[in-house]
Amino acid sequence: MEQTLSSPPFRLTALSLLAALSLSGAVLAQETPVPVAASSGPVFSAPSAFSFDLLAERAATLARQPYVPTPVEHPEVLEKIDYDAHWRIRFRDAASVQVGDTSAQFFHLGTYFRQPVRIFTVAEGEAREVVYRPDYFEMPEDSPAHGLEENAGFAGFRLMRPDMKSDWISFLGAAYFRSDGALRQYGLSARALALNTGLSIPEEFPRFTEFYLEPGPDGATIVNALMDGPSVTGAYRMVMRDTPGKGQVMDISSRLFFRAPVERLGVAPLTSMFWYSESNRFQSADWRPEVHDTDGLMIHTGTGEHIWRPLNNPDRVVTSSYLDRGIKGFGLVQRDRDFDHYQDDGVFYDKRPAVWIEPVSDWGAGAVQLVEIPTDDEIYDNIVAFWNPETAPKAGDELRFDYRMHWVDKPPVDMPLAHTVATQVGNGGVPGQPRPKDAIKVVLDFAGPALEGLDPREGATPEISAPEGVEVVNPFIVRVVGTERWRLTFDLKARPETDTVDLRAYIAQDGVPLTETWLGQLHLAQIHRLR
Repeated sequence: MEQTLSSPPFRLTALSLLAALSLSGAVLAQETPVPVAASSGPVFSAPSAFSFDLLAERAATLARQPYVPTPVEHPEVLEKIDYDAHWRIRFRDAASVQVGDTSAQFFHLGTYFRQPVRIFTVAEGEAREVVYRPDYFEMPEDSPAHGLEENAGFAGFRLMRPDMKSDWISFLGAAYFRSDGALRQYGLSARALALNTGLSIPEEFPRFTEFYLEPGPDGATIVNALMDGPSVTGAYRMVMRDTPGKGQVMDISSRLFFRAPVERLGVAPLTSMFWYSESNRFQSADWRPEVHDTDGLMIHTGTGEHIWRPLNNPDRVVTSSYLDRGIKGFGLVQRDRDFDHYQDDGVFYDKRPAVWIEPVSDWGAGAVQLVEIPTDDEIYDNIVAFWNPETAPKAGDELRFDYRMHWVDKPPVDMPLAHTVATQVGNGGVPGQPRPKDAIKVVLDFAGPALEGLDPREGATPEISAPEGVEVVNPFIVRVVGTERWRLTFDLKARPETDTVDLRAYIAQDGVPLTETWLGQLHLAQIHRLR
């Protein structure tokens, strides 16, 4: 494992991000759709041949041509369709499109979603485009959306549950999508690809320009998508299943074609929010105990090691890289499911999904990269995690990545080891005695069957690794009274000029790990300043 740091001066917010996404990319030119029927329901164009291989061929052809962004039509009207005006526009149930056992509904354009996407249904090898009509939507009489043309187009779509009262997945903005997981609460987002995230150069946001929806086997829904952007084109095939109470599983195949070199390629990227938890409570004066969509990055390495990296809210942009080969999986995970730890009955952070990425093809060598961006509120998406291949793509390269994505309450990983349940940081020293100003106390709680019957007097030891120049003081383990948890506690001392420290810690029995590996990154200067 290796970690690298970078600190470019940029921030990423949920709203400004989506605005940027909707202004990038292009809609591919095709013949004008010819309506074949008119009714109160959806209207479709004439059919044309479709397959995923044909879609991939189109992506490859596009990559050999210069990128041509599509201009935004009527920006003065779209500017007025702000957040409130956008969500007052409702799609009519009667205009829903049936895709096998699933109903699809569409999103209207707005100031944060300015470029339309084309949406098709697929049956028996033929695709028909859903022709946009304003009467698919219910709009208030004073809605600025009435100022758009009859062929304005859709911003994205969502798939509805059978009761038509809620959706379980939505695609809206660039190549972003998200699902609500096992506990039916939206949280973090996924996207098709991340380009140059966390670097000093501008991040690029390719976008899905066309979607092809078709029924899949055993009740699944298949979403085929064409992606286009300045540096890359791509074809994606996503076979998706929603299982009540268990969440969603998506089998994703991607074929990528590069127009230009990319310095940092992010495969299967996940975007989330972390403001504060029990580990950095001192960074907020908010009344709630914790506020975050995700509390950690989980990795299952190619060698079989289980890693937990708790998230930080640093005072600068930080990128951490975890080198690996043949990785078994990684994901952004919300482990803490205790409502009392959040006390928010409006957005229910305790129900936010965990998302696990499981490669099903050989991804070779590379690194899981975690980008953490400073934030001072919950409205900012400040966490990104993805796989970065060892070799950066060049113009003309073709790459394929296949993986399974799980939107669940906990990752589907067989882990016999105990897992981390809390990371806590505070003043070093002993209560009632003078506290050393140069010491930080770290308290890690672990739980799991592997710790049952543990006796520190019989070979159980705390195993801690720290960089040169950092002293680990008085490490010990003890059972937390009245619980099944075991606590690993130690003080940390470092030279005053030490800024960031990367640590490894776990509990072992006769040298054999009983817990996953906790990888902690402590920004000592920030902690000393704020505590």
